[in-house]
Amino acid sequence: MFTGIVEEVGRVRSVEELETGRRLAIDAGALLEGARPGDSIAIDGVCTTVVSLYPGGFLVEAIGTTLSRTTMGGLLPGRRVNLERSMRLGDRLGGHLVQGHVDAVGRVTAIEREGEHVLLDFEMPDVVAQVTVLHGSIAVNGVSLTVNRLLPGDVAQVALIPYTWEHTDLSDLRPGGGVNLEGDMIGKFVAQLVKRGGTGGVTPLEGR
Repeated sequence: MFTGIVEEVGRVRSVEELETGRRLAIDAGALLEGARPGDSIAIDGVCTTVVSLYPGGFLVEAIGTTLSRTTMGGLLPGRRVNLERSMRLGDRLGGHLVQGHVDAVGRVTAIEREGEHVLLDFEMPDVVAQVTVLHGSIAVNGVSLTVNRLLPGDVAQVALIPYTWEHTDLSDLRPGGGVNLEGDMIGKFVAQLVKRGGTGGVTPLEGR
């Protein structure tokens, strides 16, 4: 589990094609303190497992399914990426509960400055749109954000404060680019419950 509060922006050092996936080397800084193989680190909102460490970075491997459902398949050396270590019980939950399981890749439709803020619009595939509500939570490239507006065509808008714009890789986005989207976890549970007709819980035993 993650919080959607980016700890650090790392950089892709190298990408190695494997038979059924890719191995990525990610340069990082303070995030490496206490890190060890087996740890979970979200890269642009994708939960990955550290397979090994090197001075100044770590290695992860992504299988074909992950590459096809996220933007990780398009990462190239030099690309900046948002990094967050998995949360610990007892940590402050500054964002919202994020699983690191990307639901779909969205497409940026507009980036516009409004005063000191930046408005970011993006198309949501149906699997994300159906669990997204006005003023609800959504993770964009692993960043916990609040839905500012819902526009026609399953487009959502978020407002980025200067700190978020300057301390994440969202400032690298351009219209037409892809973003990893994870819908609100509570919304997904509610949608699934409604889909099943509102039934759930334990079925009482006969005769009781």
